[in-house]
Amino acid sequence: MPAVTRRLIDRGDGACAELFCASSPDPWNGAILFVHGNQGGRLLGGREAVDDGTLARFSARLGVTAASVSQPGFGASDGPADFCGPRTQQAIVAALDFLKRQPSVDPTRIILYGHSRGAVASAMVASKAADLKAIILTGGVYDLRDAYEHSSRGLQHAIQTEAGLSDDSFLDRSALFHAQTIRSEILLVHGKYDDRASVDQAMRFSQALALAGAPVSLHTLEGGHRLPREQVTPIVRDFLTRILAPVATRH
Repeated sequence: MPAVTRRLIDRGDGACAELFCASSPDPWNGAILFVHGNQGGRLLGGREAVDDGTLARFSARLGVTAASVSQPGFGASDGPADFCGPRTQQAIVAALDFLKRQPSVDPTRIILYGHSRGAVASAMVASKAADLKAIILTGGVYDLRDAYEHSSRGLQHAIQTEAGLSDDSFLDRSALFHAQTIRSEILLVHGKYDDRASVDQAMRFSQALALAGAPVSLHTLEGGHRLPREQVTPIVRDFLTRILAPVATRH
């Protein structure tokens, strides 16, 4: 299995973001960047994808560089956390830029994969990074004000503490209102009974993307916020196999 390396990279504002990478031995292949969710207060950051074998497994099976970034305030990334806001988005962009510079990575074949709050931030990055090959989002919210108004007190407190409740704060974290700027192909996976991120969020986002002309597919599954791997894996595997299919000629 590929060895995993850890490094701190410049976030672009003088702060550091923690990045883990399992590099493919094959030259000029693609890459996939994972962005974690809330993690139940453990604050493992990108290391979660190392500990559960995700990076090594995806790198070995797909022949790509698999990486995971720690959001601000998680792992060894500089904080504070800003609930999927500008600092979190900067950390993701910095990780993507790092991957693009690696000799083994074809910069036109990079996929961004975000879960839960990682999906919130990744969807916003997708609205700014037009050169992504594809995006996979699971269990995300794409209209944060609506999510705030219908969420638990605990989640409301986290949003208020980390992001604030201004109009700009909500807009900066709500990809639904930036759908017209997204051009990469998107796979949305969501549980029908998700009590943290209503499935309506994914349905509305999918509709907005389709209206904007972005290639999008939505899979709603029989489950809640944490979907069983056996449900998600076949969908993600088929999507990635198609997206990362070998090209006839590489330059």
